[in-house]
Amino acid sequence: MNIRKIRRFLGICTLLNYAILIFWFAVFSLSYDWLYRVHTSWFLMSKENYNVINFLAMAVYKILVLVLNLVPYVALTIVGSRAEKENS
Repeated sequence: MNIRKIRRFLGICTLLNYAILIFWFAVFSLSYDWLYRVHTSWFLMSKENYNVINFLAMAVYKILVLVLNLVPYVALTIVGSRAEKENS
């Protein structure tokens, strides 16, 4: 695999992961009461705990996307642009 394919793969992964994060936030915001009722039918928790769990999970997900997708994408973009400059 060359750098371009890996960089494209990481770019697409980053976009898909941020789409999932935006969808998650939209569903959480727009249908909060329904989601809270569904989850509290499975697990007993207060609204405060439900909010904390969701926001912490979103934060962890966002950090993982940054560390595992976006940072390697940016690093490969920098390496790839320097390699192209050296070859020309």
